Amino acid sequence: VQLQASGGGLVQSGGSLRLSCAVSRLTSDYVAVGWFRQAPGKEREGVSCISFRDGSTHYADSVKNRFTISRDNAKDTAYLQMNSLKPEDTAVYFCALEPGKQPYDSCSNWAGAYPYWGPGTLVTVSS
Repeated sequence: VQLQASGGGLVQSGGSLRLSCAVSRLTSDYVAVGWFRQAPGKEREGVSCISFRDGSTHYADSVKNRFTISRDNAKDTAYLQMNSLKPEDTAVYFCALEPGKQPYDSCSNWAGAYPYWGPGTLVTVSS
């Protein structure tokens, strides 16, 4: 399994970006994809996650009602639509995959649950 995040960039406060996470060599949709971010000098933070099987989602409180996670099973791709961006959203964003989910399992924002990670994409929000 390989993951590739894309879509980062520089945006003004209040703007929007959409991140994509393409997953290659995926053989099952009993997986979850999580988005994480790490700002300079801070610990990695779980942002959102989605179960590919049933589309159930979870969001960190800091991004609720601003970010929306989705997936396209036909393309093995997860997306993170980020609206109303704030300077404190500036970070490197990573996507990760947790395999072996059981039916009706919820996804987790805990990084330790995800053994597969892609390289990050930088999001910079200017004030």
